[in-house]
Amino acid sequence: MNLKVCTKCGARFMDGKLYWATGKEGKKEDLAGLVCDKYGNEQCINEVKGTEHSGDTWEKRAAFINGLTAGMKAAQDLL
Repeated sequence: MNLKVCTKCGARFMDGKLYWATGKEGKKEDLAGLVCDKYGNEQCINEVKGTEHSGDTWEKRAAFINGLTAGMKAAQDLL
């Protein structure tokens, strides 16, 4: 078994598979979009940091929440 632990964020890569510091399995693209791209430095071991990827970002999450909020408001206005 090959285990690498990021000294910057605590993420664990076990046999190339990402596990968040919480132990939950994840995608390295999401880790890059949410953490590494913005807060990572030379300590970061995520191979997709700084590359073009389709990972989740805080901007995507905010847009999703804003869409839900607008939908709920529109539904409430119909009542």
